[in-house]
Amino acid sequence: DGGTGKNALATASSMIIQKLLSKLTRDERYKKSVQGLQATIVTLNRSHGMLELLQQLKSPLAERVNQLIHLLSDKQLEKLRNTDIYAELSVTTLSQYDHLLKSRFPAEMENLLQFIYELDLYIAVGNVARKKGFTYAKALAPEMNVLKASNLAHPCIDKAIGNNVFMSEDQNVIFLTGANMAGKSTLMKSIGIGIYLAHMGFPVAAKNFEFSVREGMYSSINVADNIGLGYSHFYAEVVRVKQAADAAASGKRLLLMFDELFKGTNVKDAYDGTLAVTEAFAEYQDCLFIVSTHIIEVGEALKETDNIQFRFMPTIMDGARPRYTYILEEGITEDRQGMMIIRNEGILEMLKS
Repeated sequence: DGGTGKNALATASSMIIQKLLSKLTRDERYKKSVQGLQATIVTLNRSHGMLELLQQLKSPLAERVNQLIHLLSDKQLEKLRNTDIYAELSVTTLSQYDHLLKSRFPAEMENLLQFIYELDLYIAVGNVARKKGFTYAKALAPEMNVLKASNLAHPCIDKAIGNNVFMSEDQNVIFLTGANMAGKSTLMKSIGIGIYLAHMGFPVAAKNFEFSVREGMYSSINVADNIGLGYSHFYAEVVRVKQAADAAASGKRLLLMFDELFKGTNVKDAYDGTLAVTEAFAEYQDCLFIVSTHIIEVGEALKETDNIQFRFMPTIMDGARPRYTYILEEGITEDRQGMMIIRNEGILEMLKS
């Protein structure tokens, strides 16, 4: 039509000007246009070969593969693909192909590139899963309210020790204790990352992983203060817990994780707050809730709550040196190595000298 003709004429004029400027000055726009077309031809041909291979496979991508093969079989694009990239192209030919790609097939080219990006991602994810021995999770109905993982580990830790985790509607709360550096935070992060990746359809660092689909995830791990808002560390924790409570009270099926609740306040308030919040969240049995703490006395007060399971990360003492197994065990820890670690580091001797 008239508009297309004007666009083609404008493209040709622009290309002629670029050609002239490349001869008269050091303008490199024409050279880049030639190189761009050459790269496009190579990309189209390699894409066509890749799509033909994919067409032989039965995969969820089959419909898109067929659409793209049909696109690349267009007579004009086929002629472009058969162009010798090593032969010198005339200004007319270059402008025609430039107009073809930018005016007639812009959306289609964008769609092809998007497919290449996605395929590159799928290949990378698959290679990582194969190399690291990850597994693909099995999604279950939300109302089942289950999380079942075996040998679950943190995906970013080489040779990480895996743990088995099971949560259900009648055991939807994990009360986690353990000494400093025993692995509590890492375990909680492993669970959170596993759930997040599973919802994306990505492989998980576990031998097996089954999960009920969640409507959201809230975590309070390494919460920082906020100078801009005037929030202390403790108040930032309180705000985060409030957000999670609001979401849970709305009836959503969530995963909620709180690492060392209220550690930014005094021991008495931290005890009372951890106990009250854990008891309150335990009543929302459509949610899965994990809370860790150093205040092991809270665990004793919670033992009458049937849907709470008590787990701890143990510490083994080699003389005066703690050693950590990173293996989750049932019960409440009795470990108290804080002062021992302080003494082992020689802090008191330094201050007295």
